[in-house]
Amino acid sequence: MALLARDRRGPKLCAQLLDSGMFDDRTESVSCQQYMDEGLWTGAVNKMAWDAFLGPNAGHERVSPYAAVIRATDLSNLPPAYVTVGAAEIFRDENMAYAHKLCAAGVPTELHVWPGGYHCFDMMVPDAAVSKASLAAKLSWAKKALGSSKLTPKL
Repeated sequence: MALLARDRRGPKLCAQLLDSGMFDDRTESVSCQQYMDEGLWTGAVNKMAWDAFLGPNAGHERVSPYAAVIRATDLSNLPPAYVTVGAAEIFRDENMAYAHKLCAAGVPTELHVWPGGYHCFDMMVPDAAVSKASLAAKLSWAKKALGSSKLTPKL
């Protein structure tokens, strides 16, 4: 969305809060292979989602970077980004790769990889210490990005 908003010259976005993003339709990363058959979001579910979204183009070079943002070659002039992902989930490596690409493009980027976190861990087990830390970190960043101190976590 941020890439499309930039290229269409609006709407102007102030920030990107990216939580366990699905950025790469090729599903070839190490974490994708590690968690192919484990967790809530398995490799089969991931493939089904990309196939539903992209149809026969999924995994092919003709996929637009607006659909699979990891394919973008120019990430400059995007709003600051907060990228958060569990260390034990299928999207770990593509989130880390996207954060790296944002940094390389000069986009202020904060990356959090949560030890032991699987896909949607903070929603599935909200009382876990790692979930509380994840939520607090997201809210703290969002407050700064939005310039508001009215957001308070319900921990």
